[in-house]
Amino acid sequence: MPRPAKLGKKWMEYQGISNWDGLLDPLDDILRGEILRYGQFVEASYKSFDFDPSSPSYATCMFPRSSLLERAGLPETGYRLTKNLRATSGIQLPRWIERAPSWVATQSSWIGYVAICQDRDEIARLGRRDVVIAFRGTATCLEWVENLRATLTHLPNAGSDSDGTCGPMVESGFLSLYTSGTPGSPSLQQMVREEISRIIQSYGDEPLSLTITGHSLGAAIAILTAYDIKTTFKRAPLVTVISFGGPRVGNRIFRKHLERQGTKILRIVNSDDLITKVPGFVIKDDENIDTDDLPYNNLVQVTAGLPSWIQKLVEDTQWGYAEVGRELRLSSRDSPYLSGFNVATCHELKTYLHLIDGFVSSTCPFRASAKMMLGNYRR
Repeated sequence: MPRPAKLGKKWMEYQGISNWDGLLDPLDDILRGEILRYGQFVEASYKSFDFDPSSPSYATCMFPRSSLLERAGLPETGYRLTKNLRATSGIQLPRWIERAPSWVATQSSWIGYVAICQDRDEIARLGRRDVVIAFRGTATCLEWVENLRATLTHLPNAGSDSDGTCGPMVESGFLSLYTSGTPGSPSLQQMVREEISRIIQSYGDEPLSLTITGHSLGAAIAILTAYDIKTTFKRAPLVTVISFGGPRVGNRIFRKHLERQGTKILRIVNSDDLITKVPGFVIKDDENIDTDDLPYNNLVQVTAGLPSWIQKLVEDTQWGYAEVGRELRLSSRDSPYLSGFNVATCHELKTYLHLIDGFVSSTCPFRASAKMMLGNYRR
């Protein structure tokens, strides 16, 4: 990795205050470095998770909070972990599950962390104190089941929209993982709110940013987290989401609410990654979406071109989704170092980081120096 560039007074531009206009095509080198840096925070959440179902510590964090970043391969970041985060499935388990292996019924699991920049030199480089919330992707059996609960459900206490239409709706399984808790484990929502409240009280009088980043399921949870923070805290600083390979999260009204809040979302998509094309249908919105820019613009993905009453019918179902944020579109096929087409490889975080490192522009999609990065991740 090259030495990180100093952002200084331009830090809000790189956090998306102007929706990254002029920075994505061609991809600005400073922005590239920041995206890769946040991607490494997500990578650390994977490396810290105990994936072994035979382990007594399965689905927990393997490292102590004080040394997690260093032991996950990120020394000298300038950040200090302040909170471990857990997600809990709200699925009601049948009685027969008691006879199954314990890992099948693991209801609550470690999903990520909160880290605050404390190093003076790094704060000076960034132009502000940065807070990172990083989420891993799907790992446990019940998380996979929650992913399949793909119908939309209303956000609690959100009400209806100003024009009288139904309020914001999000994917049922993602919302369950964010809001569910048990007597022994508070919900992820509660943990996030408590920690953000403490952070705002401690650092709210200085330049501050909240950067929420995640891959796959973690990308969806990151968007829900951003929405919840901006809804809950009126003094919330600039909230930015860096999303890697995330599925769709909510409906058109949910997207409008995110935009009104001022939440900035950079959604990084691999065109060959099937996860970014699900769930549901994309609803065309004349005000905000140019369907020529949408991937695979056909009747399976987009309802544009159909009579308005059919579009309204789809939107009123529990399958009418909308894309959110600003998109940076990449493709595995552009990399000379990825041989063959593999569905799983196209979705992996290391593939995303390799493609970001190599992407130049839509007319010059790849640079040779990306080979070393991919090799490092494979090792």
